Amino acid sequence: MPKKQLTNSDAQRLFAENVRVLRLKLQLTQEQVAEAADLHPNYVSSVERGERNISIGNIERIAHALGVPMYRLLQKQEEWDAS
Repeated sequence: MPKKQLTNSDAQRLFAENVRVLRLKLQLTQEQVAEAADLHPNYVSSVERGERNISIGNIERIAHALGVPMYRLLQKQEEWDAS
């Protein structure tokens, strides 16, 4: 029986892209974000690749490390200036 390919949700992909864009905009490394969020750098890397179904607690940690409200990480980038 062939393995079922797992797909990421749209929210997971959006979150991953937003974390990466914000991190780069702030000129932070994954290691710096991980340290500020008290997470492992490999975890932050896998979040940015959209491989993690991240918990609400870790969303809060990463948002805090990036200095943004949690909702911003699930918001389309074209809506960032509107809020």
